[in-house]
Amino acid sequence: MKGVSFWIKAAQAAALAVAVCFSMGATDNGSRVTNLSHRLMCQCGCAQLLGECDHLGCPSREPEMAELRVMIGAGKSDQEIFDQFIAKYGTVVLAAPTTHGFDLVAWIAPFAVFGAALLGTVLLVRRWSVGATPVMADPDLASADPDERARLETIRRETDSGSDGGF
Repeated sequence: MKGVSFWIKAAQAAALAVAVCFSMGATDNGSRVTNLSHRLMCQCGCAQLLGECDHLGCPSREPEMAELRVMIGAGKSDQEIFDQFIAKYGTVVLAAPTTHGFDLVAWIAPFAVFGAALLGTVLLVRRWSVGATPVMADPDLASADPDERARLETIRRETDSGSDGGF
C-alpha cells in the first residue's frame, strides 16, 4: 500500500505543476500580445496579420505593436483594445469581421450561396432524369411522305442499338 500512495502523491504533484505552468502562461502579457496581434491586421497595406507582417521596412507594424503592448500593460480588456484600434483605423483593422449587424452577412453568405448552388444542382439533375423523354419516341410513318419515311428508316437502321447496348 505504501508504494501506491507514493505514486498517487507523485501524480498529484505533477498535475499541480502542469496546472501552475499553464496558468502562468495564460496570464503572461507576451502570449496575450501574440494572441491579439494575430487577430488584427497590419495597416501598411501588406494584407497580413499584425503579428505576422514581414514587410521589409514596414512603417506600421512596430508602432501598432507598441500601441498594443501599452494597452495590454494598462490592463485594458481585449474588447477595449479592439474598440480603440477600430476607432483609430476603422473596421479593416480586424482580421475577421464581427458577428453583429451587417458584418454577419460575411459569415452567412458563403454558406448560403453554397446551399443555393447545391439545391439548384439537385433540382436540375432531378429534372433531367425525371423529365427525360426521347426526342422522337415513335414517328408516325403512315402520315410521312415516302422520302421522309426512307430518311427515318435510314436513321433507325444507323442508330439501332441492337444487342450491343449502343456500343
